[in-house]
Amino acid sequence: MPTTLITSTQNQFIRQLTQLKDKSRERRKTELFLIEGEREISLAIKGHYEIVTILFFPELFSEEKLSELSTKQISVIEISKEVYQKLAYRDTTEGVLAVAKSKSHSITNLKFNTKNPLILVAEAPEKPGNIGAILRTADAANADAVIIANPKTDLYNPNIIRSSVGCVFTNQIATGSTSEIIDFLKENKINIYCAALQASVNYHTQDFTKPTAMVVGTEATGLSNEWLESSTQNIIIPMQGEIDSMNVSVAAGILIFEAKRQRNFL
Repeated sequence: MPTTLITSTQNQFIRQLTQLKDKSRERRKTELFLIEGEREISLAIKGHYEIVTILFFPELFSEEKLSELSTKQISVIEISKEVYQKLAYRDTTEGVLAVAKSKSHSITNLKFNTKNPLILVAEAPEKPGNIGAILRTADAANADAVIIANPKTDLYNPNIIRSSVGCVFTNQIATGSTSEIIDFLKENKINIYCAALQASVNYHTQDFTKPTAMVVGTEATGLSNEWLESSTQNIIIPMQGEIDSMNVSVAAGILIFEAKRQRNFL
């Protein structure tokens, strides 16, 4: 099946792929990114991402498995162990990577299949691992969309792909400024529930069966005033220990599954 073999880490194409792995600027400029792992590539295909090239190390990934991922339209390249180790991001090895085209994540592209959407919004999350965990939470709850306000990193950061276990490809995701997102939510008559300490009520006292956006901020600074001023109601998760905050992905999970409970998990 493969028509090309690359054994040198100094190969120009491999050097370009290394840039895609390491640099957000390169991913934005080329509108390409790297995916590592069979499950992640399969989910990207399921999410209708265009796969341009598949690279595999045959000692770890067989041609039989390769045939399940590739089509005639996809370029396939066999690579050496040295090249694979140069491109691989994870410590665990699976022996397969793909180059894919990125998608637009403009908020204007959001489409809902229900008149009663449940949306998870995160403002300015900094850690790729937290973003990945939020995406996994949204996937588990079958949320209608995840919106990242004022993103600090691009969605195709290898650590986001890894920590989301590929959910970044199957969730409906949008990004935008806080102002753009608030305008979008209000235009679509979606209630805004902000997780905050100020002027808040216990989260389980609210009705989340109507169109709902759960909004969470960073553990360090919380949500900006713009969100708090636009909130339908600020909500709080009662804390019984010594600290007044929890990991953002954990908080998001508690809130969104309360909404699912109220909606009888439909």
